Amino acid sequence: MIKVLVVEDDPVAADAHRQYVERVVGFAVAGVVHSGAAAVRFCGRHPVDLVLLDFYLPDTHGLAVCQALRAAGTPVDVIAVTSARDLAVVRAAVSAGVVQYLLKPFTFASLRDKLERYAQFRERAARPGEVSGQADVDRMLATLRSPDQGALPKGMSGATLDAISAVLADAPAGVSAAGVAAVTGVARVTARRYLEYLADNGLAERRPHYGSVGRPEVRYSPVSI
Repeated sequence: MIKVLVVEDDPVAADAHRQYVERVVGFAVAGVVHSGAAAVRFCGRHPVDLVLLDFYLPDTHGLAVCQALRAAGTPVDVIAVTSARDLAVVRAAVSAGVVQYLLKPFTFASLRDKLERYAQFRERAARPGEVSGQADVDRMLATLRSPDQGALPKGMSGATLDAISAVLADAPAGVSAAGVAAVTGVARVTARRYLEYLADNGLAERRPHYGSVGRPEVRYSPVSI
């Protein structure tokens, strides 16, 4: 059983992450904490294999937590679960030993895919002996790094989902399918399909918007996860 520590300052999001992890076979939640200092203390006192780490914490940045864990010699892996899109942060996360990087907002299927890939990598890396050659190393790393496309329904792309999720995240007051289509350049029916997918997975809220005439328009607003 892979023991996971959830590190997230938002109690609602932390509970959602905990529930997500508990739904994945082979994983168990070792604990939930809401700050970087608490994460470092917990890992020093309890057996933890993997940390789901938010980067924007009230007392420090997630990268500082990674550095503190490494400095303490704590043998844990880290999956970043964050809204940080800055390329400099992504590069620093790789340098700090982050094994997976999952952008908010995300679906349960996306997190499950990351966890299952991590479990496969961990199982292969734990085998005794040596690799037979470069191909074995490449296959092992490919298990960890392969893009998360299989978790999406047929006909949907991760790039389009990311683009629409970004528009949604920048519209706290809500946005319509037509508004998303205008920003991203996709067809309105396509925008609606992705927005409905996000809503069905608990990452967006549907709200009727009543104009001056005609039927109410459905607007979608972001849900923090």
